[in-house]
Amino acid sequence: MSVWLFDLGNTRLKCAPLRADGRAGATMSLPHREEDVAEALAQALPERIEVAYLASVAAPGLRLAVLDALTRRCARIAIARTQARLGAVRIAYADPRKLGVDRFLALLGAHARGEGASLICGVGTALTVDLIDADGRHLGGRIAPSPTLMREALHWRAAQLPEEGGDYVDFAVDTEDALASGCDGAALALIERSLDAAERRLGRRPQLLLHGGGANALRPWLAQAVSAPKLVLDGLAIWAAVERAVPGAA
Repeated sequence: MSVWLFDLGNTRLKCAPLRADGRAGATMSLPHREEDVAEALAQALPERIEVAYLASVAAPGLRLAVLDALTRRCARIAIARTQARLGAVRIAYADPRKLGVDRFLALLGAHARGEGASLICGVGTALTVDLIDADGRHLGGRIAPSPTLMREALHWRAAQLPEEGGDYVDFAVDTEDALASGCDGAALALIERSLDAAERRLGRRPQLLLHGGGANALRPWLAQAVSAPKLVLDGLAIWAAVERAVPGAA
């Protein structure tokens, strides 16, 4: 049976086949614009898919475009949602609807690694930070603009400030480097401060998991970080397994 996983974010659409062992297979990143997504899916996917599992935090128009394209070739589509608890993972939010499904799935993926407590940092349109302990208890998180969004916002308000370019240095001597250093530095400071707070909370330093399209830019400055680019898709595979076993239970 052909089963596929789809992670539709604010900046990227990622998809992967579900392997026989229940894990996400090789990942593809596809065009993200409403007008391009149907053709991109048609070229990337098999002619027919039995089941598509979709996690989306994108704008309604793009989400509908993806659903329409999938409906043409899928026998069934299941849309992932955040739950108060799934297996050992329990979220900190009183209202599950307020926790983005991408963050929820990343918690599932992190806990399934079996490597103890984790600080999960997603670097996309937003920079998200979530702490989960070794028992699967989500202890809360933080949301901030990502470095990319910071640059875009500065450029929008002050067009003379370039939205790209520059390198991270401690003290820059030109505008491009100063922007890169300030925006990347703000993200790095938030992550490092969160790691310190997590260590105080847990009594030991958690592992740091990085995922998202902007993660590679920060990775060189976080020596302890572990790259986990498929974390949301791994979590979606776990959600899908529960949904397949008891339809409607997940």
